[in-house]
Amino acid sequence: MANSGFRIFTRIDRPDPALVEGFRGLPVANIGDSMNRASMLDARLRRISRVDMLGTAFTVKSRAGDNLMLHKALDMAQPGDVILFDGHGDLTSAITGELMMQTAVERKLGGVVIDGAIRDLATLRDLPLPIYAAGVTPAGPYKDGPGEINVPITVGGAVVHPGDIIVGDEDGVVVIRPADAADILQKTRKKQAAEVEKMAAIKAGSADVSWIDRELAAKGCEIIDGIWHSRG
Repeated sequence: MANSGFRIFTRIDRPDPALVEGFRGLPVANIGDSMNRASMLDARLRRISRVDMLGTAFTVKSRAGDNLMLHKALDMAQPGDVILFDGHGDLTSAITGELMMQTAVERKLGGVVIDGAIRDLATLRDLPLPIYAAGVTPAGPYKDGPGEINVPITVGGAVVHPGDIIVGDEDGVVVIRPADAADILQKTRKKQAAEVEKMAAIKAGSADVSWIDRELAAKGCEIIDGIWHSRG
């Protein structure tokens, strides 16, 4: 009998490492724009450390305030994996801290995302490991379970599947389905090149802003050549 809610899947269908590596250095904002601004984690989850994130999703979910399954995930995850923990956004107990995150460093993980709280902030800030969390509290966690590993989860309002490509920078985190990744990568590179051209035009004072008035006219905005008076 399947023990739904308390089970571990040991295998992940990981994408080609070269495909994952293609996203290195690309801004999360441009990737998200290339995905119709979908599949980005919400603003509650902020970067704690000072390094950007890239890797393959290793998913964990548990009841609020319990980190038993995160301990198991740290023992299972492979180098380059990004552990994403669905802690239901609960901030009453820290799911992880200095000792566990040092373990993640030693295992050469690609990062850790906690939809919940962390502690030992001063130390975690300086680790060479991308860490994102929803908050900080000194209160410790429980280790009772239940929970699941390598199943679809929801983190920061986005659905994450094991094996998804995860990219994070100072702006936030985006989730990419491997089946869509090659197309998204091409679109993002094209957008990045266009932004480089726009920036050069802005600096040169030659940026074309005529589209603004065209857009306003198309939407019916009234432009009045005069001064506003309260008496009409």
